[in-house]
Amino acid sequence: MGSATLGIILAGIGVAVASSGDGSMTITRNGAVLDGRKIDGYVHIKADNVTIRNSTIKYGGAHTVRIFDGFSGALIENTRISCTRPGTNGVVFGNYTARKVRVVGCKNGFLHSPEAPATIIMSTWNGKPVAAGDLPPAAEPKPTPEPTRSTPGSRPTPARPTPAAGATSTKAPTTRAPSSFPGPDDTGVPAGTTLRASGSIKATQDGQVFSGLNINGCVTVLAKNVVIRKSRITCGGIYSIRTINAVNLLVEDVEINGLGKNSAAVCCGEYTLRRVDISNVIDGPRLGSDVVVEDSWIHHLTRGPGSHNDTLQTTGASNIVVRGNTLEAYNPVTRDPFNACLMIGSTTGPIVSNLLFEGNYCNGGNYSIGIRTDLNANNIRLSGNVFGRNYRYGVIARPDQRGITWDRSSNLFADNRKPVVG
Repeated sequence: MGSATLGIILAGIGVAVASSGDGSMTITRNGAVLDGRKIDGYVHIKADNVTIRNSTIKYGGAHTVRIFDGFSGALIENTRISCTRPGTNGVVFGNYTARKVRVVGCKNGFLHSPEAPATIIMSTWNGKPVAAGDLPPAAEPKPTPEPTRSTPGSRPTPARPTPAAGATSTKAPTTRAPSSFPGPDDTGVPAGTTLRASGSIKATQDGQVFSGLNINGCVTVLAKNVVIRKSRITCGGIYSIRTINAVNLLVEDVEINGLGKNSAAVCCGEYTLRRVDISNVIDGPRLGSDVVVEDSWIHHLTRGPGSHNDTLQTTGASNIVVRGNTLEAYNPVTRDPFNACLMIGSTTGPIVSNLLFEGNYCNGGNYSIGIRTDLNANNIRLSGNVFGRNYRYGVIARPDQRGITWDRSSNLFADNRKPVVG
């Protein structure tokens, strides 16, 4: 099949590409989806919110899958990436999520940097699991030049230093002021978006996309790869969003108003929240297994009789990433510190494992980070976070409990930038 023919076929399924021989392609359309493809060549991503799923990619040049500077939101899942030469890298350079990705035969599996982080869940590099919280080596490998082929009409991208290899976590900067974290200007429905009225939604078809909706009701997801984007959800039920046997739900640029009645804004697993504005709920999202919460704002919780309000809570799950959020477990009007920004326990499951809590601003709580005595923990890492002082008792309960890594040098108070635990 010729290059031109390949480009036409892919464009026909909603993927804007310029094919450049041997199956190599450059994706240039925002929101493009590659599903079930067999690609013999590199994949260059020069667009936002690109998805590659259920595919195999084989290449022997410099980088097999490359996300270029200035683009973000790439999702690679259920995909095998094979390098045919020992010097080839797998996925570079950051601003992506890899879920259930197998990288085989590559010099470096997953490359990223503090400026362009990555979220990596249930993935392997040369057969070895890449665990949440792994830190990169100090040395950075020398970059290898990419092929000179490029998309017609695009500028060649200059070479950049290759970030450290093989990590799922890079420490977030801890010099940010609380006002620079997510808030009303960069979460929820983007300004200027026109919304269409909708009632409650039950998503039962794989790959359904809901966008631009004003949903007066609740959302139930029972399918794979559903997307809810640029929408408002106003729900007085138990959960604004509920996943039931769902896989890989993406909720992006969405506002959730729980009308003071949601027991939890989102429940319970297999979802990603990105730039979501959550308020007027008893609890924020419940963190089940295979969950990512990033760049979101959870605030103005609602106190109910006997409630123990948490912006985030997990009571038994694995593979959780919480990064770059504003978590406000404090009511400045009533001066109520609620219960916690993050509550972790083993109340409903035997263990909480592979949880990364990184680069967040957190204020309030009895303890801002509530570690329950019943917690059975494995590989829970908390680093690079900034904390306010509107707690009742302290920032973290039981930081030395087995299975927890509390980075004393990078978890800082917001006001004086001094370590929380000394």
